[in-house]
Amino acid sequence: MSQYPLAVGDTASDFTLRDQNGAEVTLSAFAGERAVLLVFYPFAFSGICTGELGEIRDDLASFESADVTTLAISCDPMFSLRAWADREGYFFPLLSDFWPHGAVADAYGVLDHEAGMARRGTFLVGRDGRIAWQLVNPTGERRDFAGYHAALGQLLESGSVTKGG
Repeated sequence: MSQYPLAVGDTASDFTLRDQNGAEVTLSAFAGERAVLLVFYPFAFSGICTGELGEIRDDLASFESADVTTLAISCDPMFSLRAWADREGYFFPLLSDFWPHGAVADAYGVLDHEAGMARRGTFLVGRDGRIAWQLVNPTGERRDFAGYHAALGQLLESGSVTKGG
């Protein structure tokens, strides 16, 4: 669909995907309740992706709380995500955008059509369903979550996310 990533202020594209355990997760289910950090990544079991999701795992309180939830998304099949989550101890949703292949990544403008994978797109969706912050990194460049932390802090201060729920 789009060759350009969704921008700050855009309405986030709703979706329903299965997590590594087969449960359906729908973005709009969080509307009005919590902000959602969407972390698109190329491939399970790859070095940079393992490091990035390890950073989320190791600082989970900053990524998963009454104020925000994190959804990691790749074009990998659900069963690969389950094996990876079990191996690495990821106890947050890893969503499979496998079929139709990359449809959600495409809707967010981060699908690499030639490689068949998501680029490193990071989108903070406010409780209002709009993109509050975004960052898209080249495939081989590790993302820096400092911008996310700052943007979440601004959302908390502005009231777009109410501290403590």
